[in-house]
Amino acid sequence: MGTSGWRYPEWRGTFYPAGLPQRLELEYAAGHLDSLELNASFYGLQRPSSYLKWRGATPEGFVFAVKGPRLVTHLNALHQVRVPLANFFASGVLALADKLGPVLWQLPPRLAFDAALVEEFLALLPRSTAAAAELAAVHGDLPAERTWTGESGAAGAFPERPLRHALEVRHRSFASEECYGLLRRYNTALVVADTAGKWPLLDEVTADFVYVRLHGSAELYVSGYTAAELDAWAGRVRGWLAGSRCPDGAGRDVYVYFDNTAAAHAPFDALGLSTRLSGQRARNAAE
Repeated sequence: MGTSGWRYPEWRGTFYPAGLPQRLELEYAAGHLDSLELNASFYGLQRPSSYLKWRGATPEGFVFAVKGPRLVTHLNALHQVRVPLANFFASGVLALADKLGPVLWQLPPRLAFDAALVEEFLALLPRSTAAAAELAAVHGDLPAERTWTGESGAAGAFPERPLRHALEVRHRSFASEECYGLLRRYNTALVVADTAGKWPLLDEVTADFVYVRLHGSAELYVSGYTAAELDAWAGRVRGWLAGSRCPDGAGRDVYVYFDNTAAAHAPFDALGLSTRLSGQRARNAAE
């Protein structure tokens, strides 16, 4: 449970205590939430030193979801993206090690469903950290100080782990059984995105986990969620956790991120939803 990013001026003196140094905001947020989306990676490649710093500033068990670069999703629109993908995974993402959660790929509203193109993209995505390191090794001309691939023996080297991917779509043509079947074939989660009605809210379970982004129910990125709305989302999450909302009846891991960040509602809504689910999560841990 968490928010989309953590560095917002509107949060200072509201969620963050007055006078808290900016360099301590991640540590503070991670002390109250158990996951955050890394958004900076969408706008450009980050440095390995940044990923290592973010990893070190968060407690054991914390998870980052990392947003894939817009060069892949928006500028190239999924065409000829093998090298950009390699550069992304070579840029330090893997330095998060056991704190690396799902990778989020957000498509632009103009991009309609093209089965061949989407399948080509999904087939390129690495499904383990070892596969990601292998892809990263064929990166473009990144300078050495901007490269971290986690080779055996490297500082911070990691054990191999599965790597999950989630796809957020914004064109209504993705609402099709062909799309859902394709995502299930590649175990890729279709993001459940609440966008104040601007883009489709698709509620199909297509992977062994569920990924939810709550951008605002009334005003995109701005409006907070009412108690009744949080109750309703808590009910949905319980259903995914328990399997009652899943086609095979099997429970899923669920990642929820609030992106209604503009007026500082996101962290408080995340805490409100987390409180509603605390009993369910405790039961799951005990089972």
